[in-house]
Order: sequence, then structure tokens, then C-alpha cells
Amino acid sequence: MAKQRSRRVTLPGADELFFRSSGPDEPEPEPAHSTATTERPPAPQPAARQSASGAAPPAQAQRGLQPTPPQPSGRQRHDEKITVYISAPELLALEQARLALRGNHGLAADRGRIVREAVAVLLADFEERGESSLLVQRLHDN
Repeated sequence: MAKQRSRRVTLPGADELFFRSSGPDEPEPEPAHSTATTERPPAPQPAARQSASGAAPPAQAQRGLQPTPPQPSGRQRHDEKITVYISAPELLALEQARLALRGNHGLAADRGRIVREAVAVLLADFEERGESSLLVQRLHDN
């Protein structure tokens, strides 16, 4: 009887997929442990940061500019999830509110955060005002 081969696909490890390339002034971080059997070639440097001598361009060196690390997005992971179906006009209004918050107020918020804030406001109003809350009034009207 012939030996069956596994149908499982072999994929590269996480350390091979997610590595941080270092700049010309930064040493390459040493991994705690490596599962790779071969050395990885150094990451190519971006052309804008290299000159013929390998140093930073004169404009950056003169101004003393250092590359700024990316800022966190402010998003956070939530443990629970619900699915809510909304109409096309409601989705359009939500997206317009998101864009207005960004354009008029300088607030970057995704649709999920806007919905969570709206739920928090409605629940706080319901807790404070009870029967006369906006939530009760709107649910009675529908």
C-alpha cells in the first residue's frame, strides 16, 4: 500500500512573515529564538533614505529629522460581537457622520466606535430618565 502524503500546506513561520526592517542607524534586533534554518538577507533600504555614501540625505541630516514611528490608531479590541442590520440610508447617514467628525472636528473614529458611543449615550439617558428617555420615546413611536 502506498504511503499517503499530507494535504496540509506548509507555510512560513511568523518570524519569517513579520519582521521589522531596521534603518541605517539602527542595529537589527536579535530574535529570542529562530526556527529558520537559513539566514535572511538584509532588508533593502528605501531609496529616499540612502545616498551614495549610505548616509541620510543632507536635508534630513541638516535638520536633524528622525523618522517618526507610526502612531496607534486608537482602536481597541473588543471581546464580544453583535451583528446589526441597517438600511442603506442609515448606513449612508452613519458614514456621513463619520466623515463630518473627521472633516469638521478632526476626530478620526470608525463606524463601530461611533455606534458604541451612540449606544452608550442612549443607555445613559435611559438609566437617568427612564420612561421619559429618548430611547423609550423612539421605541414607542415605532
